[in-house]
Amino acid sequence: MNKGTTGLGGGLLRLSPMVVFLLFYVVVSAVIGDFYRMPISVALVAASVWSIIIFRGHKLSERIEVFSRAAGHSNILYMIWIFVLAGAFANLARELGAVQATVDLALRYFPPNLVVPILFFGACFISLSIGTSVGTVVALTPLATEMAASSVADVAFYVAVVLGGSFFGDNLSFISDTTIAATRTQGCAMNDKFKANLRIALPAALATLLLYIFSEQGTPQTFTAGTSQPWLIFPYLLVIVLAAIGVNVCIVLSLGILSTFAMGLLGGTDAVTLAVYMGGGIESMGNLIIITLLAAGMLGIIKANGGIDYMLRVLTWRISGTRGAQGVLAVLVGLVNLCTANNTVAIITVGDLSREISQRYHIRPSKSASILDSASCVVQCLIPYGAQTLLATSLAGIAPSAPFPYLYYPWALALMLAVSIVLKNRTNNKR
Repeated sequence: MNKGTTGLGGGLLRLSPMVVFLLFYVVVSAVIGDFYRMPISVALVAASVWSIIIFRGHKLSERIEVFSRAAGHSNILYMIWIFVLAGAFANLARELGAVQATVDLALRYFPPNLVVPILFFGACFISLSIGTSVGTVVALTPLATEMAASSVADVAFYVAVVLGGSFFGDNLSFISDTTIAATRTQGCAMNDKFKANLRIALPAALATLLLYIFSEQGTPQTFTAGTSQPWLIFPYLLVIVLAAIGVNVCIVLSLGILSTFAMGLLGGTDAVTLAVYMGGGIESMGNLIIITLLAAGMLGIIKANGGIDYMLRVLTWRISGTRGAQGVLAVLVGLVNLCTANNTVAIITVGDLSREISQRYHIRPSKSASILDSASCVVQCLIPYGAQTLLATSLAGIAPSAPFPYLYYPWALALMLAVSIVLKNRTNNKR
C-alpha cells in the first residue's frame, strides 16, 4: 500500500482510473448524444495512462511492468486465442454461406414470431450444457447476426438475446467456473447452490422468454429462405454440437475452421482465397484484442495500487442485519466485477471475506454462493467492456454499448436477486 493514500481521498484516487474511463466513455457519449461514437479503446488508453501516473512509489519502468504483467496474464492470452480463432471461423463460415444456410433453414421451419424466443432458449440451453458464456457467444452470435440481417431487424437486439441467454447457463451450470468458484469459496455443495440459484435465475429467464414471445420484438418481417444449399450448415452445426457436449472452446473452433476449410475446398474455392477469408476475420479482432489488453492492464494497476482492497474495507465497514449482509455481498462482488471485468475473478477476490460475513450473520453457504454468482453475472453482462460483450459485438460488427438497451435478462435477474434478499425465507438464517 502506498504511503499517503490510506485515507478517503487516497482510496478514491486508487479507484479513479475507473472514473476516468467512465467519464470518457459514458459521459462524453451522453454529452454528444451518441453512445456509438466514442471509441472504447480511446477511453481505456486515457484511463490506463492515468492509472500509471497515480501508481506512486515505483519507477516508471516498474509501473509499466505491473501493467504489462496484468495484460499478459495467461487468462488474458487464452482469451485472445479464442478471439483469433473465433474471428477466423466466423468470417470463413460467413463467406462460404454456412451461417446464411442455417438462417434459411431456421426461418423456413419455425414461425417468424418464435425465432427470437428459440434463439434465447438455445442460448440458455447451450450455456447450461457447456458452462461458459464465452463458448455460447462464439457458437450463436454469427447465427444471430445473420438472422438480424436477413430480417432487417436490429443486430444489437439479436446480440443482446444471445448475451442474456449465455449468462443463464454461466450462472447455473455445474461446470461453470463461476459456480465452482462460488461453491468452493463459500463451502457448499454444488447441488445446494444450484437449488438456491435456480429460484433466482429460472423466474428471470421465464419472464424474459415470455417477453420475447408476447412482445414479438425483433420478429422477422422479411427473409430469404430456401436459396442456400442445406449441406453448408455442417461446419456450423458441428461447432454447436461440440460446444453443447462440453468440448474445449479452442478445440471446437479449430475443428470448425478445419471442417469449413475442407468444405470450401470441396466446393471449388482455392486455398489462398480461403486463407484470405480467415485473415480478414482475424484482422477484425484487432480492436477487440487491444481493448482486452488495455482493460486488463488498467485493472491490474488498480488492484496492485490497493484500489480493490480499499473498496472491500469501505463496503464492509457497517453491516446491519441478515438482509443488509446479503445486500452487501451482492454490492461487494458487483463492484469488484466492475473493476476486474471478470465475474470469476470477482468471486474469488471477495470469496473469503464473503464467507466471513455469511458466518457472522448466519447466511446459508448456498445462499451466499448464489448471491455472489448471480450478482457478478448481472454486472458482467451489463458492462460494455466485458469479454463476452466485446466478443459478441466484434463478431456482429457493432459498438460494445449497442446491445445495452436490449439486455432484458440481466435486469430480470437483478430484480429476482433483490426480491430473494428482501423476501428471504425463514431458512435463510439457518446454517
